[in-house]
Amino acid sequence: MTKKQKKVLVRIIAAAVLMVILALLPIEGYLRMALFLIPYLIIGYDILKKAGKGILNRQVFDENFLMAIATVGAIALGEYTEGVAVMLFYQIGELFQSYAVGKSRRNISDLMDIRPDYANLLCEGAVSQVDPDEVAVGSIIVVQPGEKVPIDGVVREGSAALNTSALTGESLPREVSAGDEVISGCINMTGVLKIETTRAFGESTVSKILDLVENSSSKKSRSENFISKFAKIYTPAVCFAAAALAVLPPLVRFLFMGLTPEWGVWVYRALTFLVISCPCALVISIPLSFFAGIGGASKEGVLVKGSNYLETLSKTKYVVFDKTGTMTEGVFEVSGIHHAAFPKERLLEYAAYAESFSSHPISKSLQKAYGGEIDKSRITDVEEIGGNGVTAKVDGLSVAAGNGKLMERLGIACEECHHVGTVVHVAVDGAYAGHILISDRIKPHAAQAVAALKQAGIKRTVMLTGDAWAVAKQVASDLGIDEVLGELLPADKVTKVEELLERKGEKEKLAFVGDGINDAPVLRRADIGIAMGALGSDAAIEAADVVLMDDDPQKIAKAVKISKKCLRIVYENIYFAIGVKIICLLLGALGIANMWLAIFADVGVMVLAVLNAIRALFVKKL
Repeated sequence: MTKKQKKVLVRIIAAAVLMVILALLPIEGYLRMALFLIPYLIIGYDILKKAGKGILNRQVFDENFLMAIATVGAIALGEYTEGVAVMLFYQIGELFQSYAVGKSRRNISDLMDIRPDYANLLCEGAVSQVDPDEVAVGSIIVVQPGEKVPIDGVVREGSAALNTSALTGESLPREVSAGDEVISGCINMTGVLKIETTRAFGESTVSKILDLVENSSSKKSRSENFISKFAKIYTPAVCFAAAALAVLPPLVRFLFMGLTPEWGVWVYRALTFLVISCPCALVISIPLSFFAGIGGASKEGVLVKGSNYLETLSKTKYVVFDKTGTMTEGVFEVSGIHHAAFPKERLLEYAAYAESFSSHPISKSLQKAYGGEIDKSRITDVEEIGGNGVTAKVDGLSVAAGNGKLMERLGIACEECHHVGTVVHVAVDGAYAGHILISDRIKPHAAQAVAALKQAGIKRTVMLTGDAWAVAKQVASDLGIDEVLGELLPADKVTKVEELLERKGEKEKLAFVGDGINDAPVLRRADIGIAMGALGSDAAIEAADVVLMDDDPQKIAKAVKISKKCLRIVYENIYFAIGVKIICLLLGALGIANMWLAIFADVGVMVLAVLNAIRALFVKKL
């Protein structure tokens, strides 16, 4: 509990004790009113102050104004105990709400407690503790067991197990050694690491994640915007309705019925009406529900950039996947070499050299299979043809390595491969030399992830890939994906997603799941973009609306379930709060409800709604 919350608690206890004592004392008249003003001002001076500031700033109609008018009016009518009690219970509700918000914030800050306090900078053989902001790119830092990795970098010396649970939600440690990339926010569990930094602290993964989570509440959902607009119209409307309830019935009784006006009765009813009408439950619980939902998702390694994206995700009916790196491991291996005019060792050598300037996983697999060191001086005139392959001169010979489209483009007849996998055709000096079969492994939980999505209410799953049709169909069949499109260029993926967007229902949403780098245009075009396996990827964090902090496709279904639970809680709170308000307002207007029922309709509903909202934090069993 914070110092501010403790002060409010002391005021609540003091006011409650005084109120009970005064209620039992046999005192009447102005002395009784003067004495009751003591606990009233102890518990309500800040509400009266806020109401006064609102009037001066011409922002009259808020919950502070409603509480001030209702309680001052009750005391003026001689209902001293009820006037103090309304303010007392309102402050109890506010304290509870403050504690609940603080708890959800602490859950997120504990979860995201990955901001390092210092970095151990190695300079001229000596280690000194410095602020991470002071560490330049290319510096060597030392991370001892138990310390957080402060900045992204590459391990130069040592090996260790890293705890990545704060980032990914994954409990299993990750083993790293010399040459491996590491990201900030992980905790070193075992050995000493010497890391060469590759980014400044402000650009590192830990800074981007913290900024993303801290700013997620700035993007409001339609539900939140509706409640904000609703409260702006609702509050002045009920104030005028209360004024009408206080004035019109007495006038009608006196002028048209010839009866006693009974001003006190109707003013009391109007004040009760005001207390009941306070929109705190809606104004507080709805944003808190989304905030808790975002916090619960973050705990599971799912970063949602705003509550508007959480709401969109809950309405998703179509999920479109990229293949490589999303549903497959993206770890390509040469599984066969079919040579024609060249020995297979020479064929692999030419292909590896031609592809050596590319960072594509297939190119890397060719270089790995070749195994030798690439002499870049032997290569000239390299040209990469998007979605086709590459052409280059190796030892003066024209080498083309790519898919069937590249061979067709060059007018070279190629042989079909009867095995399923990615086929790299190779031509040397315009003559077909053979092809190399490369296979990619499906991720262990990919099939379960697709099944989980269907259980979560996803109507159709689609896979888009630039890979060969045979490979695409095989992978889609193994995973249980409904529709597959292969041999697509990056621009074709955008076109296909646009076609799917036209096919879906008006209220249905489409999510695209990709690796966040070459799929950035599609991630932006979809209703909601989900970047997976995106730990440390700038393109993913920029382009996607939801970032999965590891490459487990099962997190997609979990993200959908979290969003649906959050929205279910939001609507529960809306229907519950408005329903209770309407019933109690009618009872108050008819004189059936008194101030005590008004207190339940305001504070009680708010407490119940806040308790319900906090449920969005807990997602382990989804």
